[in-house]
Amino acid sequence: MIDLHVHSRYSEEGEYSPIELVELCCGQGISMMSITDHNCAKANMEVKTLAEEKGITYIAGIEIDCVYKETKFSVLGYGIDFHHSDFDQIEQNVERQNFQVSLHRLELTQELGFHITENDMWNVSKDCYWKVSWTGGMFAKVLLQKPEYMDHPLLSLYRTGGSRSDDPYTNFCLDFYAQGKLCYSKVEYPALEEVINLIHRNKGIAVLAHPAVNLKGKEFLLDEILRKGIDGIEAFSSYHTPKQAGLFSQIACERHMISTCGSGFYGKMKPLVSIGEYKGLISNKELVKLTNRLLDL
Repeated sequence: MIDLHVHSRYSEEGEYSPIELVELCCGQGISMMSITDHNCAKANMEVKTLAEEKGITYIAGIEIDCVYKETKFSVLGYGIDFHHSDFDQIEQNVERQNFQVSLHRLELTQELGFHITENDMWNVSKDCYWKVSWTGGMFAKVLLQKPEYMDHPLLSLYRTGGSRSDDPYTNFCLDFYAQGKLCYSKVEYPALEEVINLIHRNKGIAVLAHPAVNLKGKEFLLDEILRKGIDGIEAFSSYHTPKQAGLFSQIACERHMISTCGSGFYGKMKPLVSIGEYKGLISNKELVKLTNRLLDL
């Protein structure tokens, strides 16, 4: 079993330490794994040796947020030289913007009619690595726990029995804080081409992460993106349907790219995502191709 997309506490909303993730993967019988934190490569330094001691092939990884034609999405980097200062600069770019972006999200949330304070948000983020990054999921967690908002109409969909209650924190984030939504606050991410070049010059391969999510409504951009030097597509993902997984796998095959597989696991903030699980069935032929490519890194 392979899981090439798991998040540690070095990602916003990630629950587990890198070492705990290795133990979880070991318990699930995973033989190859990669920790791909958003805009942070630090987890790789902590677990590569431990994973190999546990009999797990570890592939160094990262997930870098980027922009193409004003559309935000992310690229996974595998087999990277994670010690390089390039990855420190990626992290520092986001960190410099985090607090002002978080304050803007807070202001926009207050404009929805919610009495929510900086202290509320500091309390929910105090144990996080990205302490000054207040995500949409964190706002949902605070609001859904406030007794004065038990009957608030904007929150009813996310409570038990509501149409968006299956994954309330993620759904609230998508509905209010995603690009184009009421509480969206822009972060200046690097351009797609810059990220692909950064991954390549650090000995890695660049893979487009869960495109059905990031390119929803802008699927017409896929062909252009794949012509920019991408090496593969994350076809098999917990965020894809089996049909979508099959489609992206076929596209990758036609373009002589690799198809990768990953859960996108975070922990409690995304309860529908389990480590080692993703939609679609990767064929033995694709698995051999993927494994060989990764082992060559």
